[in-house]
Amino acid sequence: MTLRRSTLVLAGITLVVLVLSVPGALREALERGEIYLFSRAFLEDIPRRLTGPGRFRFILQPLTAIVLGIRSGLADARAGRPPYLYGVLFHPDLRRQLMTSTLESVANLLLLGILLDAVAQWLILGVSHAGAALVVGPALIVTPYTVARALAKRAAWTARSVRSRAARCASARATV
Repeated sequence: MTLRRSTLVLAGITLVVLVLSVPGALREALERGEIYLFSRAFLEDIPRRLTGPGRFRFILQPLTAIVLGIRSGLADARAGRPPYLYGVLFHPDLRRQLMTSTLESVANLLLLGILLDAVAQWLILGVSHAGAALVVGPALIVTPYTVARALAKRAAWTARSVRSRAARCASARATV
């Protein structure tokens, strides 16, 4: 897998932001006596994220992931690969290929999701929690991508089956 320069730059910026967020998150964890990601405050802050700065990403990121998932699902159908989740779970020989194609498709989107979540936490909460950014950012991308990829593959397969059946019926009528 070749990493593009833009991916490396985005990964570097994301890493710097996450590293810079660690001291504030540790200080807050010591004051609270608990880690933010595993606290009640994390769940209570989710609605604040939906209304604060950066709320548009809750629409844009999943929508982009869905588009990329559809594109990958159609490519799976053209290549004759099994449905995405089924292939990852039950075809060890295809697992690496499917996971690599996923990473290539969504690497920048995934990094951007983590980065945007960390920055949004700073803007909304006044402190950024790296663990929360590593959970929330990818959740906005991985779930819609995976579902869209599987459904697109299934829809393309179904459409191909219907066309094939229609062609067989037409040729059978022509011979009669």
